[in-house]
Amino acid sequence: MSTTATTKITLTVPGMGSDHCAGIVRTTLQRLNGVEEIETNIASHRVSVDVAANGPDGDALKRAVEGAGYDVAAVSGQAEHDGEAEAAIEEGYLSQARKRLWIAGVPTTLIMLLMMPHMFWQPIPGYLFIVALLAFPVVFLYGGAATHRSSWRSLKNGTFNMDVLISMGSLPPYLIGLVGFVYPMTSFIEMAATITTFHLLGRYLEALAKGRASQAIRRLLTLGAKTARVERGGKEIEVPVKELAPGDIMVVRPGDKMPTDGEVIEGESHLDESIATGESVPVYKSVGDSVIGATINKEGRLRVRATRVGGDTFLAQVVRLIDQAQGSRVPIQEFADRMTGRFVPVVLLISLASLAAWLLFPGALRPVLEWGATVLPWVNPEASTPVLALIAAIAVLVIACPCALGLATPTALMVGSGIGAERGILIRSGEAIQTFKDIKVMVLDKTGTITRGEPKLTEVVAAEGINENELLTLAASVENASEHPIARAIVDGAGERGVRPGEVSEFRSTGARGVSGRVEGRHVLIGNRRLLEEADITGLEALDAAMQALEGKGRTAVIVAADGRAMGIVAVADTLKQASVEAIRGMHALGLHVVMITGDNARAARAVADEVGIDEVEAGVLPEGKVDAIRRLQEKHGPHVAMVGDGINDAPALKQANVGIAIGAGADVAIEAADVTLVRGELSGVVDAMHLSRATFRKIVQNLLWASGYNAAAIPMAAAGLLHPMIGVIAMTASSLSVIGNSLLLKRRHARYHAGGKP
Repeated sequence: MSTTATTKITLTVPGMGSDHCAGIVRTTLQRLNGVEEIETNIASHRVSVDVAANGPDGDALKRAVEGAGYDVAAVSGQAEHDGEAEAAIEEGYLSQARKRLWIAGVPTTLIMLLMMPHMFWQPIPGYLFIVALLAFPVVFLYGGAATHRSSWRSLKNGTFNMDVLISMGSLPPYLIGLVGFVYPMTSFIEMAATITTFHLLGRYLEALAKGRASQAIRRLLTLGAKTARVERGGKEIEVPVKELAPGDIMVVRPGDKMPTDGEVIEGESHLDESIATGESVPVYKSVGDSVIGATINKEGRLRVRATRVGGDTFLAQVVRLIDQAQGSRVPIQEFADRMTGRFVPVVLLISLASLAAWLLFPGALRPVLEWGATVLPWVNPEASTPVLALIAAIAVLVIACPCALGLATPTALMVGSGIGAERGILIRSGEAIQTFKDIKVMVLDKTGTITRGEPKLTEVVAAEGINENELLTLAASVENASEHPIARAIVDGAGERGVRPGEVSEFRSTGARGVSGRVEGRHVLIGNRRLLEEADITGLEALDAAMQALEGKGRTAVIVAADGRAMGIVAVADTLKQASVEAIRGMHALGLHVVMITGDNARAARAVADEVGIDEVEAGVLPEGKVDAIRRLQEKHGPHVAMVGDGINDAPALKQANVGIAIGAGADVAIEAADVTLVRGELSGVVDAMHLSRATFRKIVQNLLWASGYNAAAIPMAAAGLLHPMIGVIAMTASSLSVIGNSLLLKRRHARYHAGGKP
């Protein structure tokens, strides 16, 4: 790819409904000079094109796409989603499809009502004229005109889209049927109208079903606030969210949506963050806490400083990740792409071959037809050879539309990524879904992943004759003057136990060894055993057993002494996240070998590993060593290693792993490096993500097998004259809808898994 500056232009192409269509659009645009990179997204019907400085503008891109047979509804100079605009375009497309269906459906229904008595009971005078008149607007005007226009553009451009098959399946029957005015023969006009109408019905139903499949991203696009109350010039004014800038002070009242991402600078409240995390329990927020745009303020009035706006917000990033996943390609899809890329020309050849075979060798084919008549009511072996030849050729055209094959992967990705977004699981690409299902080794970072990453007071051991509250008061009073994380943990832990720190004087820190100060006239020293031995503190031996026990559990233990005598021990530790034990148990149930890699010492690491059930531990690993550790595991287990991490130092290892999984509460750089992001920040999301990836990939395989098997069986039957074109167009529509419906079943299966059933 060129290194010169590029401009991104986005086209909305409502008719781009499958991978085959997207492939034609990509191929067409790639022919233009100056086009650098093309991304198609079937879920949102969007094509994003990176264009060089001397490349084509939006109008030129639009003309090229329309030349390939696809109407362009909108052209914009940015890649961010506009929820309202996209909803309007989609509704307009659906409304147009509905209108075309009605205009075609009413005359076609009248034709069917006339055809039955004319064929089986009483011939209707002027029947051919009436049918030709009713079918004309269906086939040539508002019903089929868009299809034929698309076909003509496609052929003129040297490409073959789906509409070419429908046009060749509907126009010849109508035109041949007109011969009946001058020469007695079977009418095919009814067939032309029926094929066109069922094609339009299929388009309408597909649009409805795909709307359901992609509803997750639509819901996200419409959930954000439209306006914000901001403080400007000493007053509160209401402005559109689009006009917010970083640093603006927003006023968020109870019941309001958070306009954008920010930091609370005044007030406290509970926020409903279910849109971001899937968690229904409101989260407490106060001064200094970060908040997410589109979350709902449940009670108190908040003043919030805007930190991220527009495309930088959490919601925009989520939409972008889903967009990438839905527009991505799964390696298994390459098989379908190779097939659909050559499909239409091959089908045209098979159709012509069927026509020629029936005209040249009717005697060899009629026995097959006679056998078929015994089980298929629509087969008529008594028909003339030209009629049978035409029926076979048209049936091949209308039955062989590769829409189902092109929809197999995108619809499953749409539904799977949508389910993931609703549950706080963002899977960046289809390739990650395919790779994730084969993972055998799950590597976990310790701090911030298995544990909370925040030290917490865990144990208080008072020496004989010493009151525990007295010990905590002395420790908290001195540590209150320190900013060290361990000191804050001791002070916060004391507060939770109802102990308030006193005043301290003569505070002194001795680096990493400890602190000292004077509390109520008593000299207090807090630190490790070596520091206290140097200070000739007495009573240390009595605490040895407790000290060893705490350190054996991975605790950071410090001794508290007052006036030369050991008063006891306070211990802190990085506590486990609530869901870690259950999550690792779930990983084992999936057959995963769980490895923990950490920079901590071996004793602390082993203590955590034993508590949560880790299989293997690599301790004392520096950030740069994590990449080497992942490589060693890949050499041992093959390309089946995933890693979960949350920090900046995890980013290289996340990239090295076959699947990188970032905890959503972690650093942005880790999230950018990952294939999967767990928004809730809990390891249980790994198990959910693996179940989801396996279920999604199963749906992709099922869809591909069904779609390819359907075409493999249907085309020979059509060529042999065993499928009437009207039956064929219904079956073609049913095939595409079955693929979409099968993908939608993912929702039910995943809901059953979360309810405790088998996924």
